[in-house]
Amino acid sequence: MEFPPFLHRQALGNELYEYVIAAIVLLLGSFLNRVLSRLLSKAIFRLTKRYTAGVTESELHDLLIQPLGALLFLISFYLAFSVLRYPLPPLAVKGVEPWPKVLLLGLFHLGVIGTIVWVILRLVDFALLVVQRRAELTAATGVRRLDSQFLPFAKDLLKVFIVVIGLLIALGQVFGVNVTALIGGLGIGGLAVAFAAKESLENLLASFTIFLDQPFGVGDLVTAGSVSGTVEKIGFRSTRLRTAEKSYLTVPNKSMIDKPLDNLSLRTARRVGFTLVYDHKTTSDQLQAIIQESVETMQAHPLVTKDVQMKFNSITPNGKEVTVQYFVETTSYDEYLDTKEELNYRLVQATEHQGGTFATATVAQPAPVG
Repeated sequence: MEFPPFLHRQALGNELYEYVIAAIVLLLGSFLNRVLSRLLSKAIFRLTKRYTAGVTESELHDLLIQPLGALLFLISFYLAFSVLRYPLPPLAVKGVEPWPKVLLLGLFHLGVIGTIVWVILRLVDFALLVVQRRAELTAATGVRRLDSQFLPFAKDLLKVFIVVIGLLIALGQVFGVNVTALIGGLGIGGLAVAFAAKESLENLLASFTIFLDQPFGVGDLVTAGSVSGTVEKIGFRSTRLRTAEKSYLTVPNKSMIDKPLDNLSLRTARRVGFTLVYDHKTTSDQLQAIIQESVETMQAHPLVTKDVQMKFNSITPNGKEVTVQYFVETTSYDEYLDTKEELNYRLVQATEHQGGTFATATVAQPAPVG
């Protein structure tokens, strides 16, 4: 193909038409990379369609469009600059590649390794999304609980492993580092690193203890020492809790297992206990009738266990004290409060029905001086 004479002029060791070809390849690659990335994501979805129940093609596309687009752009960048020749500097050694070419190739290899790692990380996110959707379609609550607790941790662990492998490949392929010798050297310095990262390693081991022993899971309301809240995430180093004040609390995993831990979500019932004080004008017959009616009322509630206790406990100058204790069979705090309120109303109604009265608190007056 013949080009106009002005395109054969040379600049930096290349003719102008070669720069034009490189620019066309670069522009064409930039124009087509979005279309090609969409086609690639569509092909990946079709290959995995039988295993991806509950996940749409658009979700896979949203995860892969950016890394695939970056990878295709790097390929078009390489093709564009491969048509150019790089001029040798005056002091260049014969047979040695010019440094601009070496630099560009190194950046290209580094970019390709980085984008491939990026694609693999997004595929890990897609795999986790598939497992979560399959768990949502499963009726077994225990499976959903295990997935929500273990899978995010496994995903983070797998991502760290993939990034480390990518870094080792980049060190070996781009920077010429002897990876085998580097790993051997890490074995020698591993003891010093372990001492320096002692606390982090303890938290990491504690996270494995949490997943193996399962003292709590995501969504549980727990109290560990002076810390209390709902578990939202269990990570490598820490567990994240949502407190009653709606603040976001991060607790080291070691602190979650080396202190007495109370998993409030696993209790079968919530205890209610308090004392009622009746006026001395309330007769013994009235008090017995109030207790009998109140016990029957509490036992009749569908969420209250049968071991209801309401006892005439003591006689004080303020009045006749009656202790009340019952258990509400629920793990929901709101339902517990509703039941407690409803029964408080019924206790007041039973007292009013039997003609009893509650004692009025009296404030002690100071003794007169002189």
